[in-house]
Amino acid sequence: QVQLVQSGGGSVQAGDSLRLSCTLSGGTSSSYTMAWFRQSPGKDREFVATINWSVGRTLYADSVKGRFTISKGSAKYTTYLQMNRLAPEDTAVYYCAADQWGFKPTDSDGYDYWGQGTQVTVSS
Repeated sequence: QVQLVQSGGGSVQAGDSLRLSCTLSGGTSSSYTMAWFRQSPGKDREFVATINWSVGRTLYADSVKGRFTISKGSAKYTTYLQMNRLAPEDTAVYYCAADQWGFKPTDSDGYDYWGQGTQVTVSS
């Protein structure tokens, strides 16, 4: 049974940085596409970034490009989201997601497995 466990998050000031981590366990696939989404109150879940584990290809939402970086950790199926120059509009619950196929890497419907979510709050 695949499980995604997230850590990181918290409350920071605008301009600060945070790093989120996510570790997948229990998977039997040879590779996964892993991603980060976020959801603010009253809004739909929004794509943030994704990485294909086997080839390392990354995609970013325009709103975070140049500020956020998704990367692979040294441990297998651990991914990080480094968030720099945070702004109040980045405030949301951030979710890690994984899928063994990666057919729809920027669509939340393309992911079968989800982490528990972690709150990121950025104050001005």
